[in-house]
Amino acid sequence: MSTLVEDLKSGTFQRVYLLYGEEAYLKRYYRNKLTSAAAGGDSMNVTVFSGKDIPEDDVISAADTLPFFAERRLVVVDESGWFKASLKKLPDFLPSMPESTVLLFIESAVDKRNRLYKAVQTLGSILELKHPEGRELSVWAAAYLARAGKKITPSTMDHFLDMVGNDMENVENELEKLISYVGDSDVVDRRAVDTITTVLPEDRVFQMVDAVTDHRERDALRYYGDLLALKVSPTLILYLTAKRYQQLLNVKNLMDAGRKKTEIAQELKLREYAAGKLMSQARPLKSAALFGMLRRCVEYEERVKTGDLNDRMAVELLLCGS
Repeated sequence: MSTLVEDLKSGTFQRVYLLYGEEAYLKRYYRNKLTSAAAGGDSMNVTVFSGKDIPEDDVISAADTLPFFAERRLVVVDESGWFKASLKKLPDFLPSMPESTVLLFIESAVDKRNRLYKAVQTLGSILELKHPEGRELSVWAAAYLARAGKKITPSTMDHFLDMVGNDMENVENELEKLISYVGDSDVVDRRAVDTITTVLPEDRVFQMVDAVTDHRERDALRYYGDLLALKVSPTLILYLTAKRYQQLLNVKNLMDAGRKKTEIAQELKLREYAAGKLMSQARPLKSAALFGMLRRCVEYEERVKTGDLNDRMAVELLLCGS
């Protein structure tokens, strides 16, 4: 069965599509593409439903309506939650829906055992949209800059993506800031990235962990203070710290098993640049020490959950090695 990407190229559309997953940028992108291609941008033949309280009968009525002086009608159902619920009518309606209707569902999460999911799978196309990994994101971001007449070196791009993560909406926002900041210059350099790019809380946590493993307690506490100033909750800081130690332990174990950077990046679904940084950090550390820190994180998380320790004290004890 063809995919939405193929259908957009060919101009031949199926009755129903489902876009789901974590990548909001791509969901918005494909929704706009389908609106333009299937409905010709004609708002008169586009009906949009959004939210958890959509009447099922209203969607069926809209989907059953013929287009007005056009070839197709597009009906969009956004974040209904129906793919994790039990619907009585819509799954049975889909096979009889007019061929002139294109029905698009957009969801964050789905249950693949759901009747509506199975109906869409049989009659149309389903596309899971995840945050891109590795080279795919680097190529996309470089192309985005190129369209604005800007160039960036691979190492600067790696540094930039290490700061902003792989959520494409966030990457796009930070790229726009860079484009505006460099102005008439056609080069985005590392200085521009460091000056204008907003560091994600997760990256600041990773800097904090770096400082702890390097025994730079003062720096670790400074990064912790930065996170509190950004209103990042100590509970989230504790969770992200545990996540970093788990990454380091995984990398260390793979290194000890003789795995190379490319293999580690593929197995842990990391960009090679990020895998290289983790390898550098993990190399002088003992697996037992990393496991010990991870175990302390888990212990403190449990004590916070049971009310034995408040979250802020838990992080401070972890940083101070108590």
